[in-house]
Amino acid sequence: MGRLYDMIVIGGGPGGCTAALYAARAGLSVLLLEGGVPGGQMALTGRIDNYPGFPGGIAGFDLAQRMVQQIEEAGAKVLPCQALSLELSANPKAVTTLEGIFRARTLVYAAGAEPRHLGLAGEDTFTGRGVHYCAQCDGMFYRGKTVVVVGGGNTAVSDALLLHRVAKQVHLVHRRDTLRASQVSFGPLLEAENVSFHWNSTPTRLLGGEALTGVILTDTVTGAETELRCDGMFVSIGRTPATELVGSQLSLDQSGYIIAGESTKTAIAGVFAVGDVRTKSLRQIVTALSDGATAASRAEEYLNRNQ
Repeated sequence: MGRLYDMIVIGGGPGGCTAALYAARAGLSVLLLEGGVPGGQMALTGRIDNYPGFPGGIAGFDLAQRMVQQIEEAGAKVLPCQALSLELSANPKAVTTLEGIFRARTLVYAAGAEPRHLGLAGEDTFTGRGVHYCAQCDGMFYRGKTVVVVGGGNTAVSDALLLHRVAKQVHLVHRRDTLRASQVSFGPLLEAENVSFHWNSTPTRLLGGEALTGVILTDTVTGAETELRCDGMFVSIGRTPATELVGSQLSLDQSGYIIAGESTKTAIAGVFAVGDVRTKSLRQIVTALSDGATAASRAEEYLNRNQ
């Protein structure tokens, strides 16, 4: 059967790294599996300015490398390997990969969530250079500037509310003629002097060279095109949680996130959901860190009860 670990962590983002760090420091044997870039979405962020302890900001990739180095120094094993299937109800739990089958008494699922993209030509090129997916992360870069927010749900409204307090002008673009967000949430936007609404519109082309300078909006009713100049665009059309490996084994909410409270416990004993992949109101690095520490503590309790 090979080595039996106390804990396997799926995902090397901030939540997974923290779970591995706390568990290793508690004397547990830990294996962390990361099939992509260590650090997850954090590692793909050019600069992080809202992480405590770095007043001048820090590159996401650098912060990710520091986290991975720290958990390895604590004794956790990090393996760049993609999980192919999971047996969460098994005892011990099993993870099948191209490198073989790994088993552990507890499992922390921290696979994260991907922001939904518009799918426009050049969108990836402009990401971090005018195109963003997190207003709480990058909104402060646009103080006194003009920004576009794309979306019509609660996330888009929340982003627009945040941005209108720092930006000179906010253009909210929605493909329908009314927002899907609740009235109580978008009411303040209607009263904001620096917020403009573009109904029945969708971005169809991005403009710029080294950085984004504007977008072409297409009217979804008439097909007419309008050029809208801006300094930045925030795509707020939701996220896709990476739950394809656990969807048939764990309870998910209507948006596909794993149902787990602040304890990070899932419906299966010994299995914990951490970070962006679980149901929660705020998805940030610091909240993922909190989840990771909590999961490690709850896993230790579980192991002590089931020796």
